[in-house]
Amino acid sequence: MSHIHRSHVLVLALGLALAGCRGTDAPAAADASPPAATGADAPAADARALPVVEEAFITAMTPEDNIDSPAAWTAPDGSTWLIATAKATDKLVVYDGATGETLRTFGTLGTGPGQFDRPNGIAVIDDLLFVVERDNRRVQVLRLPDFGHVVTFAGEDLVKPYGLWVKRAGEGYELYVTDSYDKGEDAQGNDILPPLAELDRRIHRYALEQRDGTWQARPLGPFGDTTPEGALRVVESLWGDAANDRLLVAEEDETYANELKVYDLAGRFTGTTVGRDVFQAQAEGIMLKACADGSGWWITTEQGKGRTVFHLFDRRSLAHVGAVAGAKVANTDGIWMHDVASARFPEGVLYAVHDDQGVVALDWSAVAGALELPACPRS
Repeated sequence: MSHIHRSHVLVLALGLALAGCRGTDAPAAADASPPAATGADAPAADARALPVVEEAFITAMTPEDNIDSPAAWTAPDGSTWLIATAKATDKLVVYDGATGETLRTFGTLGTGPGQFDRPNGIAVIDDLLFVVERDNRRVQVLRLPDFGHVVTFAGEDLVKPYGLWVKRAGEGYELYVTDSYDKGEDAQGNDILPPLAELDRRIHRYALEQRDGTWQARPLGPFGDTTPEGALRVVESLWGDAANDRLLVAEEDETYANELKVYDLAGRFTGTTVGRDVFQAQAEGIMLKACADGSGWWITTEQGKGRTVFHLFDRRSLAHVGAVAGAKVANTDGIWMHDVASARFPEGVLYAVHDDQGVVALDWSAVAGALELPACPRS
């Protein structure tokens, strides 16, 4: 989460064998790598021996864009569009999801339909594309493949929005949006967090419904726990599991912890946190790989400056299953699990942002093979 400039206090893991979840009762691609940090900015040495999965591709590296989050869409002809937000250039970048080739860009700076001001979180469901704009303080919905404007909303509610999760709800959708509002900055440029009592609006819920032939958004209210254990101090990434009534939210305040908070879909903190014992860097992207038999894995990101580590947790128990790293991918913000069979990726593909400059693809069959995961039947 590149907007936070806090001093980092890393929680060192004892080893992946001790990993698990913690409740209240138990604590055409450019082949480029990020430059190694040196001096005071160099990350602590990471001695963990992890399985390495070679990237299937790395897109063109465009540091001027400041790429943040990806999402993918399967077109009617079976091709895959990989769409990423470009925070610095206020647009979306569209790549070929099979090769990484840049296909086009969409959007300009502005406040109108099809315009953006620091687009950040992004999600695709059916043929709808949802984009969170931090500096326009809104959510914009576009229809694929022409990026036609559908609806814009939440401008009256949000202060500093970042990420979102969308699920189907009857004939419409329900979405959750993180809002990492603060109280300004101190003399060193560090964000000043509100007191715990004021963190009760960290996530906003909305219903998106069709009325009289048009899509309209209806606020369902904000939420956020205000206890020390459940409070969401710095938030961006989140994802949900409707079948198990769970919402996982990444805690990105490293001065507090690197972990995921577990809420239910009504907005109540469940008393469980995940990952504090295994994350050695900031918790970031979250996705769910769901299997037809109810099993599956939470895929989460540890945003190491030198390399990204992808941690998997059991969908049901939240127990830590294992971790892998890519050969090159590092400093990852958003991820997207595109669980659709294609000629290039028959078992699906995990897309991950690479060093704020591009996106990589990790073949899910390679990830599953590296961790010896059981088969995951599709619906």
